[in-house]
Amino acid sequence: MLNIEQYTDEAIELLKQLITTESFSRNEDKVLELMSRYLSSKGLNVNRSNNNIWCWAKKPNPELPSILLNSHLDTVKPSSKWTYDPFAATLEGDKLTGLGSNDAGGPLVALMATFLCLKDTEQDYNLVFAATAEEEISGVNGVASILDQLGKIDLGIVGEPTQMEMAVAEKGLLVLDCEAHGKTGHAARDEGENALYKAMSDIAWFQTYEFPKVSPHLGKVKMTVTQISAGNQHNVVPDSCKFVVDVRLNECYSNKELHQLIAKEVDCDVKARSYRINSSSIPIDHPLVERGIELGRNHYGSPTTSDQAVMDFTTLKMGPGDSARSHTPDEYIYLNEIREGVAIYVKMLDKLEIK
Repeated sequence: MLNIEQYTDEAIELLKQLITTESFSRNEDKVLELMSRYLSSKGLNVNRSNNNIWCWAKKPNPELPSILLNSHLDTVKPSSKWTYDPFAATLEGDKLTGLGSNDAGGPLVALMATFLCLKDTEQDYNLVFAATAEEEISGVNGVASILDQLGKIDLGIVGEPTQMEMAVAEKGLLVLDCEAHGKTGHAARDEGENALYKAMSDIAWFQTYEFPKVSPHLGKVKMTVTQISAGNQHNVVPDSCKFVVDVRLNECYSNKELHQLIAKEVDCDVKARSYRINSSSIPIDHPLVERGIELGRNHYGSPTTSDQAVMDFTTLKMGPGDSARSHTPDEYIYLNEIREGVAIYVKMLDKLEIK
């Protein structure tokens, strides 16, 4: 029997405790201990690495596919604009206000309750739940640091506030440091080679160029020049012009592939800060997505990034709450959103068949 109501009630009480406990990125240890104690009280073997914990419903069967339920423990720091105490877990009717209540405390405890509901049921897959760190800063010691220890994962649900709609694609992020080179000279004489002018032609390319592959969910690749720096004196022709480009990728390109394509098109030097934040997608005909559609859930492409970016397996981003409330003063979630979330998660996963 699935004890959905019991586990959801307990999850909500745990969420209140999480809110009242500071959990900024890289300092998630106190909330991690809260979750670890709760999961251990359910007879689960809780594994830990840095500020990440995970547990399997049962000993994994190597003959079965594995599904990961994951969300993050860390929060951003509250701004001075809060009118509530961000660590008070204020409940007014059905509305729970507090830092991390929506992003991503609600999705985190909803996935945990779902895991507990399904852990003793017979399923044709292995099930693992992970509460992880450093998502808000894209840190290297978050979920990416434990994937090798989990082994092969065939499907993941990443808990983020999506109003329980299915984010079937997510934009990637590529930050490029560019530099155009020239020759210094006196501005009053016709000498030198102005690196700023050379950069302008490349900047115009970034502004106008459109990559041919367009995503049905995420649209076109978007490139935006966001910073520029050149020269140190008004009468000296600059021999270097540096600028930064923010690139938001659709799932049609990998970060490395797009970097290589851009480098061939422009004259300036182009260096990528990282390839870590890749775009992601899940096919519309995937059994999990089809289950969601049967339950009346919409699907869309998400412009925001999450821990999906560091997962090299099929993932779906989905959770209770609303992304518009994330990182805002007086962040909140409704308890009925969490209850609905658990019920939908369970229906999507119970007896799900994946290859």
